[in-house]
Amino acid sequence: MGTTGLVYDPRYLAHDMGAGHPESPNRLRAIMQRLEQSGLSAELTPITPRKAEDEWITLVHRPEYVERLNREAPASGRVSLDADTSMSPGSLTAAYLAAGGVLAGVDAIMTGQVQQVFCAVRPPGHHAEAGRAMGFCLFNNVAIAARYAQKRYGLQRVLIVDWDVHHGNGTQHSFEADPTVCFFSTHQYPHYPGTGRATESGVGPGEGSTINVPMEAGEGDDDYRAVFQKVLIPAADAFKPELVIISAGFDAHRDDPLASMGLTEEGYAELSSIVAGIAQRHCRGRLLSSLEGGYNLTALAASVERHIRALVAS
Repeated sequence: MGTTGLVYDPRYLAHDMGAGHPESPNRLRAIMQRLEQSGLSAELTPITPRKAEDEWITLVHRPEYVERLNREAPASGRVSLDADTSMSPGSLTAAYLAAGGVLAGVDAIMTGQVQQVFCAVRPPGHHAEAGRAMGFCLFNNVAIAARYAQKRYGLQRVLIVDWDVHHGNGTQHSFEADPTVCFFSTHQYPHYPGTGRATESGVGPGEGSTINVPMEAGEGDDDYRAVFQKVLIPAADAFKPELVIISAGFDAHRDDPLASMGLTEEGYAELSSIVAGIAQRHCRGRLLSSLEGGYNLTALAASVERHIRALVAS
């Protein structure tokens, strides 16, 4: 097996927010089918997730929020958490396994089993706030992974690169006062959830550690490449991360139904190579990528394949 790992569990498919909901189990089915048919999955080291322990989840989320999710998880039907987000009977287990999947990915990286990992998990996470679900997200997987890497392995500096088309408000709020986590985000603006202005750069001791680059509708591969080269690379080289985490949303693709950006599969491959290069220069290639958005199944599957191939080649 190679130095790139893949986190997946079929129990992720049991989270079901209803017919017609864009964040559907078919997203992971499309990804896994593409990886199988292309032969790429045979090159990846399988990593089995565990259910995340509450001690790690509550580094990011308030204990009363975690308790409420456990209390309200339905035995049948669905429970609404916000206008866009609900729980079905399989949702809570899937959420614990999604958070636990990124923890298993961090373990695999930090123990040298693999150099980088792609986490094909759901529900996604970057909108989840400390005390509430939001925007299809229950637990903030990447934020939990970052805190876990710091607490479990003693890392001092973690870089989170969020290229989902929607701003990762929950991740930003988790670390905006913390200079040990650098949060970099490109996102369509103005767009859901309405946060992510360029002036949002952190607070107090974290001032300057949050870097938001709002993108205009229609911008594509060349525009994103320029931002990553001119803004992300200098910031990352100054920060010198010990672990790089990607909030890997693929909904800035030109064919995505929930946004209006112009990225292509080739563009995602280029961005992946740039971020992998940062990890190679500063932390021996240690990179964890966790799935966020992406709602055109064909574009999503193709973009994930190109993303992983770029990581494998790094």
